[in-house]
Amino acid sequence: MSRSAADRIAVAVIGAGFIADYHINGLRAAGGADIAVLVGRRPDATLARAQALGIGRAESDYRRVLDDGAIDAVVIATPDDTHERIAIDALDAGKHVLLQKPMALDSAQCRNILQADERAGRRLTVSFMHRYFPEVRWLRELLQSGALGAIHSARIRNATPGADWNDWFFTPGNVSGGVVMQLGVHGIDLVQHLLGPIENVAADMMTARPERRLADGRTVRTALEDNVHAAYRLESGVRVSHEMSYTELAGCDRFRLELYAERGTVWLRTERGAAAIHAPALTGEAGWTNPALPEEALGEAHHRHWLSIIRGETAPDDTPAAGLRTVRVAETIYAAARSGVRTPVDGEGEKAGCA
Repeated sequence: MSRSAADRIAVAVIGAGFIADYHINGLRAAGGADIAVLVGRRPDATLARAQALGIGRAESDYRRVLDDGAIDAVVIATPDDTHERIAIDALDAGKHVLLQKPMALDSAQCRNILQADERAGRRLTVSFMHRYFPEVRWLRELLQSGALGAIHSARIRNATPGADWNDWFFTPGNVSGGVVMQLGVHGIDLVQHLLGPIENVAADMMTARPERRLADGRTVRTALEDNVHAAYRLESGVRVSHEMSYTELAGCDRFRLELYAERGTVWLRTERGAAAIHAPALTGEAGWTNPALPEEALGEAHHRHWLSIIRGETAPDDTPAAGLRTVRVAETIYAAARSGVRTPVDGEGEKAGCA
């Protein structure tokens, strides 16, 4: 049922960990939503966190939220291995869902969620936060205008020191991969969101730090990959280099993107600023220039978009299909790294050195 902009959306956030802050702050910045419930596995800790965040209700069983007719929508920000069950339950209960990336542990689970979304009448959105940064929106509009001419190549880097706030990030079963699934999926989605589908992949990966010290002092050992180089060939013919690291002490500012085209070069989130363009024929400047970008809170545009979908002001977006496609590309990265063969995202592989 369509809602007006004046209608407030009652949202429950399922998951009381680190990423919950992003969604809570983004919803508050967007306006028009009430964060009614925080759900976490540990009752006392969840209550304390809800109180600290100014949320009036805490629960330890997400099903109590799904049974509550006053709740319109849920954010699912729980460990990866819980996504499939909670998302399907929430969709079957008639809730609108914002599902944290990666969509699920594997593509089979993603397809199960998509089937539930079809039954529910398309109520699912997958949370690809980087799409909504002002510089990404600016670049997407520039690319859609065709002003840069033919795109030749791109380079994207996702790098952090690695998650240190919970051991589940490094535990097979809780997750289905390391830096590719936890961080690289952001870059995979950006590549496809901006430049189109990835057709095939060559990849190499390693585990540079098999032992990790967490913020609480615990030490965990892991065999999951923490450094990966992937080379994509897009359906358009564009070549993309994707670097992923979970061991870089300085890290990137979310990501670093370099795009090289017929009529100019664009860099995002680099030492040249949030966005920089060198395209004299377009800008009238001989050197680099920085476009004017709107100032907004982190997550504001993202959550405003989601709320507009819930109200019926905006059609459901492509993020559910993109969530599946992103996991399929991640699975192909693993297959290509194991085999040493350039591998189509859907199909048999070829030797990595082939053109």
